[in-house]
Amino acid sequence: MVTQAPETRIVDAYRVACDGGDGALGHPRVWLQISHEKGYVECPYCDAKLVHRDFEGKV
Repeated sequence: MVTQAPETRIVDAYRVACDGGDGALGHPRVWLQISHEKGYVECPYCDAKLVHRDFEGKV
């Protein structure tokens, strides 16, 4: 069985919400803060990587 890689999403804000998508199959909505130094944050529920547009292609 092959494990899917976590999703990577490009976002425009440094404070973002993640609910896992897929309606009832998602997870509780959490608000995450993207570090201005790292440029991304990973969701603790679904491991999605949310990358700020300024850091696209750099992380």
